[in-house]
Amino acid sequence: MNIFRLTGDLAHLIAIIILLHKIWKSRSCAGISGKSQVLFALVYTTRYLDLVTSYVSIYNTFMKFVFLATSYATIYLIYVKFKATYDHNHDTFRIEFLILPSLALALLINHYFNFLEVLWTFSIYLESVAILPQLFMVSKTGEAESITSHYLFALGSYRALYILNWIYRYATEGHYDLIAIVAGVVQTVLYCDFFYLYITKVLKGKKLQLPA
Repeated sequence: MNIFRLTGDLAHLIAIIILLHKIWKSRSCAGISGKSQVLFALVYTTRYLDLVTSYVSIYNTFMKFVFLATSYATIYLIYVKFKATYDHNHDTFRIEFLILPSLALALLINHYFNFLEVLWTFSIYLESVAILPQLFMVSKTGEAESITSHYLFALGSYRALYILNWIYRYATEGHYDLIAIVAGVVQTVLYCDFFYLYITKVLKGKKLQLPA
């Protein structure tokens, strides 16, 4: 555990809180991609199956339960409680084009070929592209509410901070995980254009608009 890992986890938690607060306060899930949230739920479910097989620490266990519970709570709010406000006309990304290649890649490139390891690897690959339906939706509508932009920025910051965590661990421990690093870099690159627009527009009080 180091400062980059802690702040990365904090950014991830803040992103989830922002999203849930936005949905609950506005009583609407407009502008939120339900498909991205389904992908994140699949990521956490396949990654945290080790909850029943191993124990690392109270902190580790608590955070895993938080991410699992909040991801399914978000899906419930989008597809059940506030279903009438869900913009399914713009949330049209074909998520099978992300799930199937991620699974195929996990079967081909992994550390060990066993059930839990393949699922963990699948979750790493899938997480790197899980935000694409949300970014596609924002691009399709042409703009994003400030609160949605804050959520995306916090989520992107989480992965960027994890890259710093990996660099720190390699420098101090000689430890690295090439699969996680490559997937994390891919995920961060997907946010780069958004980061630029967020810093130059949203932080100056302007509405974020993306080319359709």
